[in-house]
Amino acid sequence: MAVAEILGDAREPPPPVAHGQLKPSVGVKLAYSFGQMIESGYLVVSGFVFFFYTAVLGLSGTLVGTALAISMCLDALMDPLIGSFSDNVRLKLGRRLPLMLAGGPLVVLTLGMLFAPPAGLAPLLLFTWLVFAKMGLRGAASLYNLPYAALGAEMADGYVERASVVAYRAVAGIVIGVLVTGLAYGYFFAGKGGLQVRDNYSAFGWSVALIMFAGAAICCAGVWRYARGLPQPMTKPSPLFAGLFRELPEVFRNPSFRTLFASAVLFWVAAGINGAFANYAYVFVWKVPSASIQFISYAYFGGILAGVPVARGLLSRLEKKTVILQGLGLVMTGFMVLQILRATGLFSPSGAEAVSWLSGNAAMIGIGVGLLSVAYPAMMADAADEHEMLFGSRREGLYFAGLGFASKAASGLGQMAAGFALDALHFPKSAGAQVGAVIPEHVLRLLALAWGPLAAAFALAGTFALLPYALTRIQHHDIAGRLRTKRALDVSEGRSS
Repeated sequence: MAVAEILGDAREPPPPVAHGQLKPSVGVKLAYSFGQMIESGYLVVSGFVFFFYTAVLGLSGTLVGTALAISMCLDALMDPLIGSFSDNVRLKLGRRLPLMLAGGPLVVLTLGMLFAPPAGLAPLLLFTWLVFAKMGLRGAASLYNLPYAALGAEMADGYVERASVVAYRAVAGIVIGVLVTGLAYGYFFAGKGGLQVRDNYSAFGWSVALIMFAGAAICCAGVWRYARGLPQPMTKPSPLFAGLFRELPEVFRNPSFRTLFASAVLFWVAAGINGAFANYAYVFVWKVPSASIQFISYAYFGGILAGVPVARGLLSRLEKKTVILQGLGLVMTGFMVLQILRATGLFSPSGAEAVSWLSGNAAMIGIGVGLLSVAYPAMMADAADEHEMLFGSRREGLYFAGLGFASKAASGLGQMAAGFALDALHFPKSAGAQVGAVIPEHVLRLLALAWGPLAAAFALAGTFALLPYALTRIQHHDIAGRLRTKRALDVSEGRSS
């Protein structure tokens, strides 16, 4: 494909304003997918934060977990403001691109600071640095990613075509994840000591930040013309704070949103616990060399890569709710079986022997996450359409802010739980900085249980929370048709007036 097709769509006609379905070209969807660099890049690097501050810098698990929970919860409270603001922006570039253009550069600064705290900070000052650096990073990422996700919902309005946009984004997320993971384990942490060497983290943070910014810039350059031609709301924008206090209760009045929100919160608590303990499990429980951890991550991303097209195929035949339940089932299986076998002493491979087993387990989890990464956002977009029919207003920004709030606040709570659990396990604080340190076996078994089954319990709760969701494919098809008719009438009346 030509570079011009990726970086720009200057000769492509703008999307239809009122008649027919919105259907972006392959070039627009490909350019849009580059914007996933911000969120997916962050998700990979966030997996190193807990280990870096506890094992390498020596901050207690309770302090690190609390810092991550505070920063993520405070940042999550900003998400509705960002979402509401992006819903109400009225500029020539549309509602979403202005905020995306502002958020990209801030990500570079805050991510670099997160992995480069000044040496010699006292525990309280290091705790404070972590809170503000993490909060700043998530705030900057939200300033980009929430309008980005809402733009994806606006780019297409068909049930299947909307899932296609999400699938492009999900595949891009896999590629980005593999890229960042390869740089981390194959380059920055590949030497002696690997993850346990402090000096490796600063260069890693700044390098990934620049890569994320490049992806964000490509996205904005490639979709701007299509985005500026999308249908704009006919209603007047609301004042920021006054509008938000009116809009938030309105959003929660939709039972479809409430169900999705609750399920997503519980799933991300599970993901937060599992992710916080992942490097601990690989390094200390399974004794995998740092350079080999990348192959487990590749298996995980490979699973997602397999899960995304499977999700698209399943979504063409099954309800989205069913696809999410299948994804959660795979994730829970991956969180429990191997971990319980290790905790009970029935199966305890280590080093190179453990890599293949852990890779297979990670691939299973990845397939489940692949299903979830397509179905959750697609369902949230459908719920936003339902919201317009129920209340007469578009609230994609707030809907995806809700999804963002769920992922960030719940993941922060999961990491806080992991921090408390790490201290409750009496994991030796000095072990992280000592290559080859010997950890008592009973601590390793408890660590395996915390890494897997504890996380699975929250994922199971998320499964039950989703069961009341009732918006079906047939219902959404009817809603989408009625909305197209309504928009056509709005445009006709606006022209006649």
